[in-house]
Amino acid sequence: QVQLVESGGGLVQPGGSLRLSCASSGRIFSEYLVAWYRQAPGKQRELVATISRGGTTTYVDSVKGRFTIYRDNAWNTVYLQMNSLKPEDTAVYYCAAGNFWSQKQRDYDYWGQGTQVTVSS
Repeated sequence: QVQLVESGGGLVQPGGSLRLSCASSGRIFSEYLVAWYRQAPGKQRELVATISRGGTTTYVDSVKGRFTIYRDNAWNTVYLQMNSLKPEDTAVYYCAAGNFWSQKQRDYDYWGQGTQVTVSS
């Protein structure tokens, strides 16, 4: 059974930084595309960033230039480096793994439990 576990969330002031981690129970990141989603209170879950098996990355427009998705060489962890954080980045952040790029949550096979990010002064 594949498990994804997020960590690294917390409370940060506007303009600050956080790095989220998504660890897998196995070397699935060498076989799957990995995505970070987020869900703010009262809003739908939103695709934030993805990284393909080949390392190609995509970002939603609202985080371009501020967030970076990358993975370690051991293929067991994917990170989301978040800089210049804004209050509107406040959400629960989830990582997910799937076979192909999609904005549809149902196309991702594995999900983590989420980690809370709060940006507030």
